[in-house]
Amino acid sequence: MHDHHPEPGSEREREVFLSLQTRLEPMFREVYADPLAERTVVVIPGLSLDQETLAHIAGAPHYEERQLSMLMLLRLPRTRVIFVTSTPVDPVIIDYYLSLLSGVPSGHARRRLTLLSAYDSSARSLTSKILARPRLLQRIRDAIVDPATAHLSCFNATADEVALAVRLGVPLYACDPALARFGTKSGSRRAFRDAGVPLPDGTEELRSIDELHGALAALKRRNPELRRAAIKLEEGFSGEGNAVFDFGEIDTDAVVPAWIEREMPLRLAPEAAGLSAEQYLAKFARMGGVAEAWLEGEDKRSPSVQMRITPIGTLEIISTHDQLLGGHSGQVFLGSTFPADARYRGSLQAAGARVGEILRNHGVLGRFSVDFITAREGETWKHHAIEINLRKGGTTLPFQMLQFLTAGHYDPERCEFLTPTGQVRAYYATDNLCRPEYRRLTPDDLVDLILEHRLHFDPTHQQGVVFNLIGALSEFGKLSLVSIADTHEHAEDLYRRTVAVIDREVGIEPG
Repeated sequence: MHDHHPEPGSEREREVFLSLQTRLEPMFREVYADPLAERTVVVIPGLSLDQETLAHIAGAPHYEERQLSMLMLLRLPRTRVIFVTSTPVDPVIIDYYLSLLSGVPSGHARRRLTLLSAYDSSARSLTSKILARPRLLQRIRDAIVDPATAHLSCFNATADEVALAVRLGVPLYACDPALARFGTKSGSRRAFRDAGVPLPDGTEELRSIDELHGALAALKRRNPELRRAAIKLEEGFSGEGNAVFDFGEIDTDAVVPAWIEREMPLRLAPEAAGLSAEQYLAKFARMGGVAEAWLEGEDKRSPSVQMRITPIGTLEIISTHDQLLGGHSGQVFLGSTFPADARYRGSLQAAGARVGEILRNHGVLGRFSVDFITAREGETWKHHAIEINLRKGGTTLPFQMLQFLTAGHYDPERCEFLTPTGQVRAYYATDNLCRPEYRRLTPDDLVDLILEHRLHFDPTHQQGVVFNLIGALSEFGKLSLVSIADTHEHAEDLYRRTVAVIDREVGIEPG
């Protein structure tokens, strides 16, 4: 079987890709405006990210399940979903998601769902696995009923996703990898300056360890009170590409590049578990990155704004979140609460929108988020933008589940989510609920628990719990869940009660 397609990375491939992308605008205007229109969404849920960094995240092979929220599109009666994974998803997990489609017979939804797998659990991106298998590519093509109303949806877009779009003959609804610079740590800092949004003092475009030493010394000279600095790999994610350098009590005059070079192995703490200072610096030498002042504050938060730029060029505010962070220094994403704190969500949203406008003007497309550090200064809250994620993220699944399950919408004027009857909804979500004892449970056991304790989402009251990362349960003791309720307090209470039920089942004592 031979694929007669342009050479990956060639000018001809680029021409074909850009030609395919022109289909998105009319498709968005005509097909996406009509819930009864025929359409096919090809979901490639793999993470085309640095595999070495991914290896430090427990259960990362199951992170493809985070896009199972896309199965909720099957509530539209003429929408087909083709969902491709590295290894097959347990049928119990698919049944669980289809059971959440209220008002749609599961048989009807299942007929419109095509599940395909590369049967390859190796540590490389799912897209590269598909591209290496011509017959799998052909099966995906065969499942696309009408390429004119189909598009490719992925976690993030790289040259591999461009090659896949060209081979399938469908457009890619994601940011063109030619604009990937805006999603790097250095590119983010430049965009923040262009948007006039405050950002931490620091230096970007660091391309060597010597440059890093110099930047840290200069940072300390400019900020004599500075105790710590954040160092970030250019393309790190989930906080796992970050490290903290501790200046300690050292006198500013003594902080010269030579001192930093000498102290670096002792004072650098990488965020990724099991990664030594030496290994981190080797990655930094290869990838480059930025050095920033560590923002201190008594009351400090880590909110984010999720946005989307549509094929017709509209910037949409999707949501605001307060991120739940953990790890050595509180930089690893654990989960989120939605919406962000009422005291600053309006000003946060406005700051995010200013960055979004810069990206829109440069032609960015699809979902992205802007992360901030927000600190209280007296009665006000000050936002510092810290990074742009030109991709879906940890907050995508929880929000999509809320949106699809309630058929509601985010009101950017009120900065709240409203159901069709005008009721407010909030949620508490984590994708890092990790307990060794949870390995005692299989996906079937979890579904039994959900039914026995009525932990499922209740479509009548439009409240309840939704589970994710179910496939990581037995091997990694890891689970993700979204608790949806009418207030933050009720959502968190429901979350804690749900965790208590699972803990009791596996023999974890309360407290």
